[in-house]
Amino acid sequence: MTDRGRWLDRLEHAGNRLPDPATLFFAGTLLLMLLSQLAVWLGWQVQRSVQRDGEPVTETITPVSLMDADGVWWLLSNLVENFVDFPPLGLVLVGLLGIGVAERSGLLPVLLQRLLAAAPRSLLVPATVLVGVLSSLALDAGYVVLPPLAGALFLAAGRSPLAGIAAVTAGVTCGFSANLVITGLDPLLAGLSTAGAGLIDPGYVVAITANWWFMIVSTLVLTAVGAAVTVRVVEPRLRAGAGADAMPEAAASTAGEREAENRGLRFAGIALLVLGAALLLSVLIPGAPLAGQGSRFPRWMEVMVPLLLIFFLGVGLAYGIGAKTIRNDRDAVAMMGETMKTMGPYIVLAFFAAQFIACFGHSRLGEMLAIAGGGWLAAMALPSAGLVLAFIGLVMLGNLFMGSASAKYAFFAPVFVPMFMQAGISPELTQAAYRVGDSVTNGITPFNPYLVIILAFVRRYRPDAGIGTLVALMLPYTLAFAPVWSLLLGLWVVLGWPLGPGGPLFYQP
Repeated sequence: MTDRGRWLDRLEHAGNRLPDPATLFFAGTLLLMLLSQLAVWLGWQVQRSVQRDGEPVTETITPVSLMDADGVWWLLSNLVENFVDFPPLGLVLVGLLGIGVAERSGLLPVLLQRLLAAAPRSLLVPATVLVGVLSSLALDAGYVVLPPLAGALFLAAGRSPLAGIAAVTAGVTCGFSANLVITGLDPLLAGLSTAGAGLIDPGYVVAITANWWFMIVSTLVLTAVGAAVTVRVVEPRLRAGAGADAMPEAAASTAGEREAENRGLRFAGIALLVLGAALLLSVLIPGAPLAGQGSRFPRWMEVMVPLLLIFFLGVGLAYGIGAKTIRNDRDAVAMMGETMKTMGPYIVLAFFAAQFIACFGHSRLGEMLAIAGGGWLAAMALPSAGLVLAFIGLVMLGNLFMGSASAKYAFFAPVFVPMFMQAGISPELTQAAYRVGDSVTNGITPFNPYLVIILAFVRRYRPDAGIGTLVALMLPYTLAFAPVWSLLLGLWVVLGWPLGPGGPLFYQP
């Protein structure tokens, strides 16, 4: 094994010698309570500029104690709500109900084997990373659907399932902001950038397409980098014994089984066409349930997880009926129950993770750290290129403490967009730099609530896997994506290319 594999092994072993992740989140919650009280005792406060009624206003932010009477009452009174409202909890359990039927009826194993036989083996890894990157089009659904499919696909190909999970997760997390098309993140960030720019230039508007061309190229570059890291770093390490527990390959199908599989696939295909047609009609016909705009995104996008449940459940049931692996309703319900049994450890972990993340937000320590870091960066008085690179580094660091891309940018944009505009840097370039820094550390930050999902999928193949296993799998991607994506943005600026339609690089104060 190479030295690069050995240091990851040491990192994994050290991480896995820590207590169980649920225990770590519990200890982290206790530490947060103590730190919040210390911040109150020390009188820490920060100021930020916000816009109210079109006028800039300075707002003072102070920490909220979690150890005084009100803080303890808040935690106790919200303990259940924190857990129930934990974003990944319902997402995972609802999504896996349908996936469980599709998997246990035999549809997914058969479909993956057929696809594998038809597809060139050389494209497996880059295609896996690319699908992960493109999954941001479906908001957070990629965290639920893609890792188990990638693990099964790599296993069917005789490769480590952990490598498949790592490759697709790298695309979903570290390549989160990149895509070939405009996603729901673009209007969200553009709106925050416009609000920040309004502090300097009230008429300035950031287009939702402002970063589009840069993100298209980023998607292709990150796919190549992610594939190279998987093949040259992750897979050799797993083959050397650091991660993959081999599982027996499925026996070849008999003639009778092949006929049943083909009949099941025909039934599943018909169900897919019917459901697809119903979805299109529901989106395109005015007044239909999924037509029009939801609270933040188009309606169909906001119900992506329920749609995935319907599609996976529908085609899974159709396949099972056709292949005779589902003979009555009890078989389908039993398949759902078996799937939920495997999620018990995840539910326990999610409870403690939910309390930790909710406490961090309620204490306001996350936003205060972000604003304080911004003030420190402003005081350095760096040249424009240095400001952009330092900003990427600051966002990477901030992402380790505050996982939400939109919430974090809501704190960064009013500080950095106007500050950089006065230095001649456009809001569009600031936004692009933010997207780079916010994405590349998504795979290793403990404040990404969806990483507990990935750990649950990893434990299907490595029951003893812990935080160390997950960090050792994902850290190589962060270490590769961060410099490559930052250099790509720097090259873009040097060449003077616009970041997208309506995406200039510079601003004239």
